Amino acid sequence: MNGTVVTFFIIKGISDIPILQTLTFLLVLLIYVIILGGNLTIFIVVCLDPHLHTPMYFFLCNLSILDISSSTVTLHKTLSSFLSGDKAVSSHVCISQMFIFIALVGNELMMLTAMSYDRYVAVCNPLHYSSVMGPGLCAALACTCWLFGFIESTPLFILIYRFSCYKSNIINHFFCDIVPIMKLTCSDTSLTNLLIFVCGLFLSIFPFLFTFTPYIFIIAAILKIRSSSGKQKAFYTCSSHLTVVILLYVTLICQYMRPVSMDKPASMDTLDSNKLFSLFNTAAVPMLNPLIYSLKNKDVKSALKRRWFRMIT
Repeated sequence: MNGTVVTFFIIKGISDIPILQTLTFLLVLLIYVIILGGNLTIFIVVCLDPHLHTPMYFFLCNLSILDISSSTVTLHKTLSSFLSGDKAVSSHVCISQMFIFIALVGNELMMLTAMSYDRYVAVCNPLHYSSVMGPGLCAALACTCWLFGFIESTPLFILIYRFSCYKSNIINHFFCDIVPIMKLTCSDTSLTNLLIFVCGLFLSIFPFLFTFTPYIFIIAAILKIRSSSGKQKAFYTCSSHLTVVILLYVTLICQYMRPVSMDKPASMDTLDSNKLFSLFNTAAVPMLNPLIYSLKNKDVKSALKRRWFRMIT
């Protein structure tokens, strides 16, 4: 298949329709401000309030940093290209953006897995919770989560970085995602496809199993509680985390786990739906996370009220 060496890519963005570009920019800017404000608020409140210095909120702080990072990596080009009018990005920066995004997604899935284990210990082994979830284990789990995605994605990054030619340099997306890049290349992708499958197992399937398996034991433990108030309290401690987990996994499944042929050109409907799911994953989910954890969590709401009361007095 004919192709050329590409030194830069053109990111088409969310919409090509001129009348919608201003509206899209304002909407993305508003969402990004909410993401920064919500997640920074969670991070600052947890750091300042001693009542929230627990393993659960330690992992929540890490999740907030991941949400800010992933949305910044993907949305910054949409915002900057509207202001500057320059939609070009060098091939090195494009592939690096893809690598960082994939790594951050893997890190977030692993962080949710660590939070699931924390909830399992809190519900199923509450008497030993403080001794099991000590500062050393929490720090080790957090470091493992942050390193896992980057280490796991490095071989895939090296292979894609070595692609020698592309059929076009126009990416019909708002950031450099792996699906449109794989569709554009005319290099041999057999080894890359195999590695994508292997990385997909480690970055999605295994975290999925290790995240949802503890909830089988959590639900069984909750059902054994005799008092309805005890059941409600136990379920309440896990509902926010479970909501975020389901939201993220459903989005990722809709975004990536659909049959896409690398040999046939993708239809516009497929590419536009990929944009929609990507936008929801990179913008809506990080925006909803702090709302879910603050609105459904009495401890966070109480801490916010205490911080607000001290500010106004």
